Amino acid sequence: MKLEVNGAPARSADLAGAFGYGHFTAMQVRDGKVRGLDIHLRRLATSTRRMFAHDLDTEAVRGYVRQAIRGEDALSVRVLIFSRALDWADPGAPAVPDVLVRTGPPQEHEMTPLRLRSVRYERVLPEVKHVGTFGLLHHTREAKLAGYDDALFVDHQGRVSEASIWNVGFLDGDTVVWPQAPVLDGISRQLVRRGLERNGIPQEIRDVRPGDLPGFDAMFLTNSESVGWPAKSVDDVVLPFAPETGRILTEAYESNPWDEI
Repeated sequence: MKLEVNGAPARSADLAGAFGYGHFTAMQVRDGKVRGLDIHLRRLATSTRRMFAHDLDTEAVRGYVRQAIRGEDALSVRVLIFSRALDWADPGAPAVPDVLVRTGPPQEHEMTPLRLRSVRYERVLPEVKHVGTFGLLHHTREAKLAGYDDALFVDHQGRVSEASIWNVGFLDGDTVVWPQAPVLDGISRQLVRRGLERNGIPQEIRDVRPGDLPGFDAMFLTNSESVGWPAKSVDDVVLPFAPETGRILTEAYESNPWDEI
């Protein structure tokens, strides 16, 4: 694993505030390329303005990532934005962002269908991929202790929203359905949506409640490491599974080109 801050090897002093207040994006890099580079950079720039009231030099970010991945064919990369200049005596003041790049082994998974446990939970600032992960880890742990694989979140209106580190979606006949609720619009989800539109597959966003789940032909999850991971059940409800779901989602995702970092 490699850790660099603003292009230099990270020191312990550099990391003091990195994991308390910040945001990040995660990507799978192959041969110096990633799918959806424009979306990753837009996410980082938008969230930096939201959290630090400061612009982000996205070209500098690209340079830091290129340096960190040099000489490697396949990596998982996380780009985390934090600020050593943030003054908690005046937290509303603009703060110059710092860029932490972390590299690690590439992630490939055998997508065994997941058993999910529903829980009433909403993330703070769900539209931001931020480092506030206590609630996610807590509910994941509780689900695993109860014999499930992960947690599925239901908002205060009783609508399915997202899972711990996943977006969720459904197949209804030939239509892909995304839940209407405050969620993180994940990179993989955005790439799948682009590809579905390109491939002429209908999709819609609508309210989905736990009681609606048996009426779908399939339920799936997406994140930076996987596309179309099937859900086997939610609580004690066994979900149907349409074998073509994985193919539809994979084709949509892979229709997006690899972008040079």
